[in-house]
Amino acid sequence: MEVINVATNKKAHFQYHISDTFEAGMQLTGTEIKSVRAQQVNLNESYCTFTEGELFVKGMHIAEYKFGTHYNHEAKRTRKLLLTKRELKKLLTKVKEKGFTIIPVRMYITERGFAKLEIGLAKGKKLFDKREDLKKKDAKREMEREGKGR
Repeated sequence: MEVINVATNKKAHFQYHISDTFEAGMQLTGTEIKSVRAQQVNLNESYCTFTEGELFVKGMHIAEYKFGTHYNHEAKRTRKLLLTKRELKKLLTKVKEKGFTIIPVRMYITERGFAKLEIGLAKGKKLFDKREDLKKKDAKREMEREGKGR
């Protein structure tokens, strides 16, 4: 068995400079993990916040399990992230600095069957940075197009 990529936050690298990434476990209910394995997850619009020294992810959409009963979960509920104390302390000190935030980058299932969330310590990009990225992307695409035409 291999690592299965469930969801990716495509806007993350466009809107933010991501300096560090961490692997975090999550507290999920039974119907949530079934929806995750069915790849019914959306990470856009999600972010992480500290509450009483613990890290939570908010705005992450995990679709309700279609075979779930009245015990089904709420799609956009706040979920606790599981990190070591050292990692939490490092993230907390960085977030207190001006401009840093924590965003989910991707979600995957490990070989052992655990759902993990890759979170990134990010700083927002300015408009000119985004334009520069688009120019580089267009130039790279143009180079590949010219290379294939020969």
